[in-house]
Amino acid sequence: MPCGSRGPSRAAPCKSREPSRAMPCKFGEPGRAVPCGALPAAALGLRVLVLSAALGAVAARAQPPPFPFWDPSLPWQRRLDDLLGRLSPAELVLQVARGGAMGNGPAPPIPRLGIAPYNWNTECLRGDGEAPGWATAFPQALGLAAAFSPELIYRVANATATEVRAKHNSFAAAGRYTDHTGLSCFSPVLNIMRHPLWGRNQETYGEDPFLSGELARSFVQGLQGQHPRYVKASAGCKHFSVHGGPENIPVSRLSFDAKVLERDWRMTFLPQFQACVRAGSYSFMCSYNRINGVPACANKKLLTDILRGEWGFDGYVVSDEGAVELIMLGHHYTHSFLETAVASVNAGCNLELSYGMRNNVFMRIPQALAMGNITLQMLRDRVRPLFYTRMRLGEFDPPAMNPYSSLDLSVVQSPEHRNLSLEAAVKSFVLLKNVRGTLPLRAQDLSSQHLAVVGPFADNPRVLFGDYAPVPEPQYIYTPRRGLEMLGANVSFAAGCSEPRCKQYSRAELLRVVGAADVVLVCLGTGVDVETEAKDRSDLSLPGHQLELLQDAVQAAAGRPLVLLLFNAGPLDVSWAQAHDGVGAILACFFPAQATGLAIARVLLGEAGASPAGRLPATWPAGMHQVPPMENYTMEGRTYRYYGQEAPLYPFGYGLSYTTFRYRDLVLSPPVLPVCANLSVSVVLENTGLRDGEEVVQLYLRWEHSSVPVPRWQLVAFRRVAVLAGREVKLLFQVLAEQRAVWAQEWRLEPGTFTLFAGGQQPGQKTRAPSEVLSARFSVTGTARPLRTC
Repeated sequence: MPCGSRGPSRAAPCKSREPSRAMPCKFGEPGRAVPCGALPAAALGLRVLVLSAALGAVAARAQPPPFPFWDPSLPWQRRLDDLLGRLSPAELVLQVARGGAMGNGPAPPIPRLGIAPYNWNTECLRGDGEAPGWATAFPQALGLAAAFSPELIYRVANATATEVRAKHNSFAAAGRYTDHTGLSCFSPVLNIMRHPLWGRNQETYGEDPFLSGELARSFVQGLQGQHPRYVKASAGCKHFSVHGGPENIPVSRLSFDAKVLERDWRMTFLPQFQACVRAGSYSFMCSYNRINGVPACANKKLLTDILRGEWGFDGYVVSDEGAVELIMLGHHYTHSFLETAVASVNAGCNLELSYGMRNNVFMRIPQALAMGNITLQMLRDRVRPLFYTRMRLGEFDPPAMNPYSSLDLSVVQSPEHRNLSLEAAVKSFVLLKNVRGTLPLRAQDLSSQHLAVVGPFADNPRVLFGDYAPVPEPQYIYTPRRGLEMLGANVSFAAGCSEPRCKQYSRAELLRVVGAADVVLVCLGTGVDVETEAKDRSDLSLPGHQLELLQDAVQAAAGRPLVLLLFNAGPLDVSWAQAHDGVGAILACFFPAQATGLAIARVLLGEAGASPAGRLPATWPAGMHQVPPMENYTMEGRTYRYYGQEAPLYPFGYGLSYTTFRYRDLVLSPPVLPVCANLSVSVVLENTGLRDGEEVVQLYLRWEHSSVPVPRWQLVAFRRVAVLAGREVKLLFQVLAEQRAVWAQEWRLEPGTFTLFAGGQQPGQKTRAPSEVLSARFSVTGTARPLRTC
């Protein structure tokens, strides 16, 4: 979302913040972030308010409903018909024109019908982000993706929804409808991590459409809950579509035209969004960019033909913040706000999320109605899913009917959620290098050893969270330094650089601390100072003096164990560390949030359930020579599916373990199948090491002959599996016929020969885990046919 603008004609590339939002702005303890204006007494008062309001509401709703739309015994559609029939054109307009943020929201009340305000502007990427007050902070989305665990994503999303709902109940009871107090989430982010330098890679689930789609399904279902009638919090999949950079290098995202081939659009940029529809998401967010010349929020092919026509979506589309205004102001696609309103509404946009404007684009709808450019029925159709969403959230039913109405602030930052944050962080870590048995460390040795924890990420809470982060209480934030101190070890610390850009480096301080240590942990990376919304990176390098810091630490360690901990989203060039014997291990930590230090301590020691099993959700290039231009949207040379012949530094799906695995007995059934049939797969996985561990089993499909260009191979199944030392498990998978489909002006299934790979990584990689990758071929018979006919 654009922020920092000072008027309707400008949108500056920086994140908006308002005083009421929780954000790290002062320090209650050294290095501990505290939200502005947070008062424990206020939380207690809100609990009393929500209880009294709920009791009062139950009593009031016990009376016969004044209008049919308040009657919970009626079908949803009849209630909607009644409600929409009672709204005047002016009231309808305000409901679509007040999506937020700041002065543009909330959607206003309709007192004569007893309808309260509602704020649509809520962020739930991995916790109740940017909302007033405390919240549990789970690891950033890209780190969660590295866990390769839909089940974990489901649990994180469900815990997020619990806290969002509890805080909303408190806000509503207090009559508070400001930004980030609602229940409709602008999450998950399903854009493909197509370019390593994009500033928003951290918010995505990585570079693979199938992985992203599977995690999206789990997130949507976890966030919305499993109640047959009520939604805990509604999901909103974004940014739709073909949106993956640039933010600001080499041009602004606010005016960028993504020129994409239809085949790439269909096979890379859309599949995960279709998975979101199938999961039942209530909303989509259209993106800032143009797609082949047409702004996404005025793109009928995207919002109506594909989203609603082909996929059957019946929810609402909200614009990204300011995206509707930018149709004219940034893209110059239209010449007036009136023309923009007509284009956006008729294309399929339901709700304008304006950047603080009151006289925004959709406020021109009355003029368009008078001119006949938008029909009153079209306007009602755009409002309908907005109120349907609010009904399913329980707003128009007695609170006693909705179990989510009883959630209060006692569930926020609960021990269960804090433990889940720790578990998620542990499962997200990816072991990139481990030589000479550097890891795990021996717990029994720690009491007699001196640990040095150095680098700008060693003890700075602010840099461990990433973008769109919830703000937990300082007592629950564990930096690497604090987490290791919990082990009882003798820990010394030197930042070397005060912040991630590392423009100034204190070499003497670092050498003194490292020189006296038995084990050295170097904490480097990026953080939101380097990569974030509206801020792309210009290269893959470690920022500032960080590489020099690492090299000095290796020299000072003089052969003693040294572990590099990386805190980043976009890939970094750590080829020096990968090749140098002085770096014994490298652990990719992403942005683990509040439990960072506790998770690191558990993984470094290899405690029960903490053997690293994360896998990279995106390719790490070997250098800038492997990085194509940001603004070129062809998939050629991008992601593992279309990568060049030269090997990357680390491939997609890569990650090491503290134990070893062996694969055997790959069986495909049937080995010859009709064109519309599914394939059954079984494989045996054995833990051949001395430690219990988890493995991410990955299945890839290769088309041996296709009538159109296809990926080199494609992930078609995965599963994270725990296997005890010396034990084995037989795993069953199914590869659906649609996963063999290719885009040839439509989705088609073709006969031919296919190869299926099964292992803990991609086949044929230079940088690889020690386990083998099995392969087997199968044949598809019959004639080519459209997928829709199967």
